[in-house]
Amino acid sequence: MIYFRIKELLKQKKKSKYWFIKNMEGGYQSLSHLMDNKTKSIHFETLEKMCDLFDCEIGELIEIKKDKRKELSKKK
Repeated sequence: MIYFRIKELLKQKKKSKYWFIKNMEGGYQSLSHLMDNKTKSIHFETLEKMCDLFDCEIGELIEIKKDKRKELSKKK
């Protein structure tokens, strides 16, 4: 599972969800879903904008986590 570290970066930069949404200039609901890792797809432009906003590299923004549900189903 691809995991966006937006909440961690906001905390690290001492910024709010409101600051993120205002500076990303996107829809509240879609950016909120992105923060909660409930999104299905993302544009490269959005990734680039987030990296610029957080002044970070893509590897600091995205993390890959193993899906425990998939691991459990493989063991059965």
